Formats: sequence, structure tokens, C-alpha cells
Amino acid sequence: MRAVPLWAVVTAAAAPVLLVTGWTVAAARQPSGYDPVRDTLSELAAPGAVDPWIMTGCLVLLGCCYLATAAVLHAAGLPARFLLAVGGTATVALIAFPRPQVGGSLAHGTVATVAVLALVLWPAGAALRLPGAAVPAEPPWAFRRPVALTATALLLVLFGWFVLEVTGGSRTGLAERVTAVAVALWPLLALLSARRAHRRWSGAEAAPPRPSVGSGRPAAGD
Repeated sequence: MRAVPLWAVVTAAAAPVLLVTGWTVAAARQPSGYDPVRDTLSELAAPGAVDPWIMTGCLVLLGCCYLATAAVLHAAGLPARFLLAVGGTATVALIAFPRPQVGGSLAHGTVATVAVLALVLWPAGAALRLPGAAVPAEPPWAFRRPVALTATALLLVLFGWFVLEVTGGSRTGLAERVTAVAVALWPLLALLSARRAHRRWSGAEAAPPRPSVGSGRPAAGD
């Protein structure tokens, strides 16, 4: 099991902070008609928004955080890391396909869907192992099959809520924000679990072997 560098934990911790800070500052710059409960994050990065660079800049940094986590999180396995990298790449790509001020955009919707689905499904990818891949006897808790599948199931429920709000609800912005924060927090929890498992494994390797039962110093005269 490879060590998880401290900078990766800092980067993962920055993801939800960037997200919340970005939408808070960007929403404060909008006219009074913008409602964070009703309106989406994409509207903050749209060409007609006030200072759209705030939200677009945070999206770029957020995607880079996901890519950095995917690069170092070897304990998750290749399928999970691939999905996380796809989610990070698609998050960055959103700036190339902004949502128009009026109406929808097929390109924006497609890239956003790819980003969200990849970031929702990547925890379950830890339950998949490629043929010939080494499987640790005791993986970090975040990558154990029940935990990984439960995490994806919960994220899918949140994503389903967001889809329902998009199709006819009045709390689209709230659903998107809750889902986005949950998605951004899981890479941090996964990294922390991998660091904890590595410390435990390193400590077990460094510990001297226990003496076998009955093995003591030979008695005098032996």
C-alpha cells in the first residue's frame, strides 16, 4: 500500500471549501433576482452573469482537486481512479461549454451529466478489481465493498433528487448544492481512510515479531 502524501489531503479538503466559497461569493455579486435555492450554479458561470469568472475559476480548481486525488489514491483501484479522473476532467471542461443565459445547451448538459455521474459512481468503482490486480487483505474502510456501494447509492439518491427538481421542482439550486458538497466530501474521506490504513500497515511492518510461547532464556546449566 502506497503512502498518501499530505498535500493530497490538503487538496481534497480544499475542494468543498472552494465549491461553497465560490458559489457564495458569486451569488452575492448577482442582482437581487438570483435565488440560490431555485437557481443553479451554472447560471453563476453563464456569460450573462456578473463576474462569471468567479464560478468558472472555482470549477477549474475543483476539477484539478479531483484529478490530483485520482493520481495518488492507488488504494481505490484503477476503475475508481479512472471514474474520478473523468469527473475531474469533465468538471474543468464545463468552462468550455457554459450554459447560455436563455434556454438550454445540449453540450453543457452532456458534459455536466458526465461529470456528475462519474463523480457519483467512482466510489463503487473501488468494489471492482481488474483481473490480476492486487487486492489488499484489509482495504481502507472507504474501499470496502459495502461502504463503497453504500456511498454511491447515497450519492445516486441525491442526484435523483436534483433530477426531479430540474424536471419540475422549485429547489433546483438547493438540490444541486447538497449533491455537489456530498460529492466533493467523499474524496477527502477516502484519502483519510487510505492514510489511516497505511499508517496501521506501516506500524505492523515495523513492529518487532512477538516471541513464541515458551521461548525464554535457557535455564542455567543448560
